[in-house]
Amino acid sequence: MIWCPFADEESAAKVAGRLLDEELIACANILAPMRSLYRWNGERGEGTETGVIFKTDTSVLDRAQTRLAELHPYDEPAILSWRCDASPGTAAWLAKLGG
Repeated sequence: MIWCPFADEESAAKVAGRLLDEELIACANILAPMRSLYRWNGERGEGTETGVIFKTDTSVLDRAQTRLAELHPYDEPAILSWRCDASPGTAAWLAKLGG
């Protein structure tokens, strides 16, 4: 599983499409715009972003995270990934990634 915010839905969908085409994710849930409060380069900021949950398999998680960083329009995107349990059907679906 990977969580990552984007500036807008269009850029989120573009990156998600590439990751799907490259078989590094099985699904991307693009969430409604959200309010982000953050600290960056020593200053407090606020803005609207679009969050994305990428569903992937542990066998390609590191590759998916690296590729997401390459494709993301931010200079330093916040990419958080973790290995998690899944139902048997979901695990089987995700295991088909990465050929």
